[in-house]
Amino acid sequence: MPKIVDHDQRRAELGAAVRRVVARAGVAGATVRAVAAEAGWSMGALRYYFRTQDELLDFAVDASLSDIPVRLQRILDTQEPGPARAQALIEEMLPLDEDRLAEVRVYLAFMARVRTEDGRPGLAETAWHGERHVCALAVADATGLERPTEVGVVPPHLVELVDDLHVFVDGLTFLGATIPAQLTPARARTLLRARLDSLAAS
Repeated sequence: MPKIVDHDQRRAELGAAVRRVVARAGVAGATVRAVAAEAGWSMGALRYYFRTQDELLDFAVDASLSDIPVRLQRILDTQEPGPARAQALIEEMLPLDEDRLAEVRVYLAFMARVRTEDGRPGLAETAWHGERHVCALAVADATGLERPTEVGVVPPHLVELVDDLHVFVDGLTFLGATIPAQLTPARARTLLRARLDSLAAS
């Protein structure tokens, strides 16, 4: 009998391999050859799924954008509203461990080319609105204000606070991914907690 190949499982394995390579060698090191070696695949087998490094990065971004909402929903379902849940929601998007560091580095590489001819500005816009919605949920949890219900629509009473937190989170994300020795996970958590406390007191 011919061997049955589970393509979804194989792509998931490749996504994990991409993240491991990025965490270890950075985005530039996540070549098709390096990912094939990490996954234990031949170059030919890998090229069945991805022909270029850009396709690998696109796949890794798509995988993250599918996985992150699942992790966030788990937090919403298992934790009570309040400052601790606000912290947990934002931390899920920050580069606080190897997996999330790889996710962020792949995302930053993706964002750097979204305005080029082969970029995907529509997906970048979707990701931006998704992050903004998480910031709105965190603000509502931290302040006790009414929660937003629709991705892409920030209620007027939350706009100013969400603007503040969104820019702050992007700063933590970028600095944590590019100079992690200076902005350690512990320091990022402390800064985030202080910012959420200040929002709650405003």
